[in-house]
Amino acid sequence: MTGSFGTGGMVTGFLFLAVILVVPFWRILPRFDIPAPFALLAILPMGAVILLWVIAFRDGFRDRSANRDEVSR
Repeated sequence: MTGSFGTGGMVTGFLFLAVILVVPFWRILPRFDIPAPFALLAILPMGAVILLWVIAFRDGFRDRSANRDEVSR
């Protein structure tokens, strides 16, 4: 027995989940100067969480350094 989903359902579900996770990261990462292919890490369970942390802190550090440059002028 293959279960309630069957083999095809599991593959389809995985592909659907992968697309839902990868496409937004593929569009967002270049805005943070991170190459878009790193979005494929979102397929891994912790990959999406790590990418979110990198995005969150990368933006904050960039803003702080820009503010320091303006203050020192």
